[in-house]
Amino acid sequence: MEFSSFDINRRKLLSTTLALAAVPAVTLGFGTHAHAAAASLGAWQPKFFRFKLGAFELTTISDSEAFIDGPFPLIGANANEADVQELMRANLLPERKYQPGFSPTIVNTGKELVLIDTGNGSNGFVPRPNGGWLATQLGPAGFKPEDIDIVLLSHGHPDHIGGVIEGGKPLFPNARYVIGQVEHDFWAPEGKLTGDLENFASVFRANSKPVAEKFSFIKPGDDVVTGIRAIEASGHTPGHLAFMIESEGKSILFWGDCAHHQVASLAQPNWHCVFDVDKQQGAATRRHMFDMAATDRLAVIGYHMPFPSIGYVERIAPDSYRWLAHSYQLNL
Repeated sequence: MEFSSFDINRRKLLSTTLALAAVPAVTLGFGTHAHAAAASLGAWQPKFFRFKLGAFELTTISDSEAFIDGPFPLIGANANEADVQELMRANLLPERKYQPGFSPTIVNTGKELVLIDTGNGSNGFVPRPNGGWLATQLGPAGFKPEDIDIVLLSHGHPDHIGGVIEGGKPLFPNARYVIGQVEHDFWAPEGKLTGDLENFASVFRANSKPVAEKFSFIKPGDDVVTGIRAIEASGHTPGHLAFMIESEGKSILFWGDCAHHQVASLAQPNWHCVFDVDKQQGAATRRHMFDMAATDRLAVIGYHMPFPSIGYVERIAPDSYRWLAHSYQLNL
């Protein structure tokens, strides 16, 4: 009977293992004293994620890990609460709590550093210490505030513009600031808005006035820089913009606040978001964006998707979609 070298090696391994099992542990150099368990280190999540897109290098930075109440009624106020909770159960998620991402993104084009959105800062939706982390996370991610060339704002909500000012001074002293003209003109005027909208507008003014002379304004279809183009995405706010980022034939869509929950927003795009200024237009924009991402198989940065807020969109039915979190596709 012939034996392969694999058979012989396997038999040697087995015999060696059995022999070792018969040797008292002390002869192998192991002590007999019990060791105390290691101290708990506490929960930790990555704070930045970096990848290549053609010649560009992109970094998403976590501005918060906070849990908030929801998704109902923040998402699905025009639906039944029981239906929203059932969707959560079906997707193995808590029914009354969720953890959105807050993910400012830095695009290194090789010529300039473009920061898209600035997080909560000191006066955004998620107060410190639970949010407003961008200023302290820039360094660990490899950046200095003075290195940022352009601050690009998808819209004027406090969790996107709150990080412009830090300690009463512009955090990005050498940057110019870019926002949609329609968006700026909605939030900037004094005395125009009331209630919650005026509360948001006051944060916008507090963070934009100190750098007002450095603002420039764009509209859908404009190039911010070569490789970053503004896309119309109104509804969440009147001048909300998404951005198509392209380099060497590769693309990723930064869709800003077109979705606020990785399941509810995509599975039911027609469910209203409480933060949408125009709820019908917000739903129409979600349907359009999700259809484009699914049809074109686009990689997506979704500001409020779970960190690192990168993934893809799969169509599961007409006007119903699924978020597929990035695994390794962009690491190649």
